[in-house]
Amino acid sequence: MKNEIADKTFKQLYRELLYNAAPFFALDERKEIQHLINETAQAKNFSLAHIEKLLRVAILGIERLGLGHTAVLSVLLYETVQYGLLSIEEVEKRFGKSSAIVISGLIKVHQLYDKKLVFDNENFRKLLMSFAEDIRVIMIVLVERLDTMYVLNRYPKEDQQTIARETSYLYAPLAHRLGLYQIKTELEDLSLKFTSNEIYKDIAHKLNATKAVRDKYITEFITPVEKELQKTGLKFEIKGRTKSIFSIWNKIRKKQVPFEKIYDLFAIRIILDVPTEQEKAACWQVYSVVTDMYSPNPNRLRDWLSMPKSNGYESLHITVLGPEAKWVEVQIRTRRMDEIAEKGMAAHWKYKGGTSEGSADNWLAHIRELLANPDLDAVEILDEFRVNVYDEEVFVFTPKGEVKKFAKGSTILDFAFSIHSNIGSHCVGALVNGKHVPIRYELQNGDQISVSTLPSQKPKTDWLQWVHSSKAKSKIRQALKEIQFKDAESGKELLQRRLKNWKVDCDESMVTQLARKLNYKTISDFYQAVNSEKVSMSAIRDCLQQDKKEIVETSLRSAENFSTETDLEKITSQEDVLVIDQGLKNIQYTLAKCCNPIYGDDIFGFVSINGGIKIHRCNCPNAPQMMARFGYRMLNARWAGKNASQYPIRLRVVGHDDIGIVSNITSIIGKTDKVKMRSISVDSNDAGLFEGNITVMVEDLGQLEQLTKTILTIKGVKSVSRI
Repeated sequence: MKNEIADKTFKQLYRELLYNAAPFFALDERKEIQHLINETAQAKNFSLAHIEKLLRVAILGIERLGLGHTAVLSVLLYETVQYGLLSIEEVEKRFGKSSAIVISGLIKVHQLYDKKLVFDNENFRKLLMSFAEDIRVIMIVLVERLDTMYVLNRYPKEDQQTIARETSYLYAPLAHRLGLYQIKTELEDLSLKFTSNEIYKDIAHKLNATKAVRDKYITEFITPVEKELQKTGLKFEIKGRTKSIFSIWNKIRKKQVPFEKIYDLFAIRIILDVPTEQEKAACWQVYSVVTDMYSPNPNRLRDWLSMPKSNGYESLHITVLGPEAKWVEVQIRTRRMDEIAEKGMAAHWKYKGGTSEGSADNWLAHIRELLANPDLDAVEILDEFRVNVYDEEVFVFTPKGEVKKFAKGSTILDFAFSIHSNIGSHCVGALVNGKHVPIRYELQNGDQISVSTLPSQKPKTDWLQWVHSSKAKSKIRQALKEIQFKDAESGKELLQRRLKNWKVDCDESMVTQLARKLNYKTISDFYQAVNSEKVSMSAIRDCLQQDKKEIVETSLRSAENFSTETDLEKITSQEDVLVIDQGLKNIQYTLAKCCNPIYGDDIFGFVSINGGIKIHRCNCPNAPQMMARFGYRMLNARWAGKNASQYPIRLRVVGHDDIGIVSNITSIIGKTDKVKMRSISVDSNDAGLFEGNITVMVEDLGQLEQLTKTILTIKGVKSVSRI
């Protein structure tokens, strides 16, 4: 029975592909492709599910992105090339050079993009280079990931979490940067569904429950607008669009309000059918009609008609006060703009002219510039890549009136380095709109900037925190390395002269041991300290006079079972209490102070900068930011075995400020088995309420939940929450 269903599914997908791809392929070419796929399937014993995956991706590419002959052909044939049944040269000869380039890029991606290799410097660099080789490679990879998310429930549980997080921090921002908003929204929603299923289901349920009320309101808003627009003679379509579950969750999280307090759950979209030369005038005409009927919020006007986004997005967004005094977002665009918003760069190819090619070229040029920098390691590349695809832009002017575009948050230093490396390195500030500002000043839309320099100025390490663009960071790192190299060389020469004066024979290995004993991580750091006189020559001489055997033994001491404990936090390593990633046990970790996880909490691991692992709760307030910026550092983790420890937990208790209520609370805690109270602080206010912060020691989540319920039974206690 299962085989019959699978066969039926395959035939249905195949007919659907033929229907969609009919305009792209002649009959002879279609037969040739079918023959090559069959040949590959038989030679490599492909399962039916494997071939269905290829068909689904090809169909998605056509339907969602409007991809054509080259992209669809590449999806269907890249495995035929990968497994050696067809060479790249044969592809170029039989199907064209473009197909050969895209297939070559896809093969590189599928060979290298393995989660076990993602942090390997050279492989990851090659992966991004294949991304930048042809923009259709990126589009196909995005469609493949979308298809994977559709069927993610078929994957093992741990893989689901890893793939979903990866989708959120890398693929969704990539789709956003390319203007593929429909795909970006789906990827974000599906990622949330698997990483925070309870949140996803809760919002989906509430959206469904309020659908009737929302539809009624949309109708009330739209009806009078339609009547007025019909009087203008414009051809248009107007509809209400509910915002994605992910964007609603983002608002709930950022504004710290419940679902019921989120009023802008939908947007009204007005799509015009007008000739290209009349687009701007028609959009502003609709703007006039809408704002005559409903009062606009001037602070929420977004004009991407006059200056489109770098990914080609064009639209006019306004927020108006609708019926029942509710704010409503209205998006005004033409049919051409709407198609570009949904299909991104692919739609640009359909419409000739405009700035789409320039935008694509600029984006690809940025990726190539990033990859060309040999000083960035793999993790830094990913950081820079995400930073530059995820932010909005600001537009500023040079003294001559030339327009320059930067990511939001860029500073005077970014501007200076964009002009020339020497100007950036010697920058001391700038004249912005006639006023002197420091190098840390954040660029604002419309600023006119003249950079000020001094020959004595040099780049500093702090500058890396004050710049936003990958180019500026790259140039600063390069300059700092040159400065450090010169300082280290000077320090080395100085030390060699002193050693010669002391008649001490000290080779490179001895200097390395000396540097370690004086607590310097590298010999270069040690030489720099010598040059800057941070380490005294007398200290160096004292170390050299010590027993050489002691130094050697210190350097050769085994690292096995060696660990350090800081005053701030002690390493937790209870046997079998925690399992991290793929069944790994007995790994040293620390419990994050921001959310204080305890045994029984849903948790994940996070690889910190120094290589240690910190354990966070899944609902940690910092989790969304960590996933968005550093998703590649997140590891699956779970509690296991028996717990033999107690964990400090802070509770916030709010209640009526009655006599004896605090002593009742402390008494209850004191009588609770296996729970210890460490501290309590209480404040009262004029409203007759008290707020107390209590630190208790508990063994697990169940014990904490029982304690919380017990405290809530005390007369006068209004709420108990974990902080």
